[in-house]
Order: sequence, then structure tokens, then C-alpha cells
Amino acid sequence: MEQRKLIVPDWPWANKFGIAQGVRAGNTVYVAGQVAYEPGGKIAGKGDMAAQARQVFENIRSILEAAGGNTDDIVKVTAFLTDFNRIDEYVAVRREFLKPGTYASTGVEVSRLVHPDLMIEVEAIAELDW
Repeated sequence: MEQRKLIVPDWPWANKFGIAQGVRAGNTVYVAGQVAYEPGGKIAGKGDMAAQARQVFENIRSILEAAGGNTDDIVKVTAFLTDFNRIDEYVAVRREFLKPGTYASTGVEVSRLVHPDLMIEVEAIAELDW
């Protein structure tokens, strides 16, 4: 039977949710939806989609590294944006972290995230050692 490894970074803001930020099951890592909270709990880039997306991908990178991987291992992302008119800003930042054409992607417009100043949330699935 495969063991699960819970990825629980020492981020004070994350502790209140009572969930793992990532779960490694075998060679697959499931990254919980990440928002633009810096590790200390401050929201990065209020009103700035690119700054928020950058923080989101930094959080995803940290979780994957804790699981023994990196952003090159991502096979699927799902992005939730509060304003789809700004998707190009998100896509430009995503390209800084992920090589185009190497993963599947879904984008969804939502009316609000967990905090009204948050503009983007991204979930990821990664496959390690493939």
C-alpha cells in the first residue's frame, strides 16, 4: 500500500485552514489551491494580477520542492480568476514558471476568493520521477 506524504509548510496563515497544502501519493503530488499569501500571511500585490500570480507560483514551487519535485513536474493546473479580462497577465507569469506545452490547463472565472483582495487561485498536479 502506498503511503501518503502530507506537505504542510510552516506558513501561519495556512494553519488556520487545517489542511495540507500538498499531498504526495506515490509519485503524484496534489497541490491545494494557492493564493497570493506570502509565507507570513500578507497578501502580495493588492490589485496587481501579475504580482499575485507570481506569489501563487512561488507557493506552488515551495510545496513541490518539499514533496521532492519542482515546477517542471507539473502536469495540470487549474486557475480561478476573479477577472478573466486579466488572464493575459496570469498567462505571462505562468510562462515564467512553466514551460509552455508541457501541461494541461483550465481557467475558471469566479466571483470571489477567500479574501476580497485576492484575484487568483491555482491548483496543481505534478507527476514526479516520470
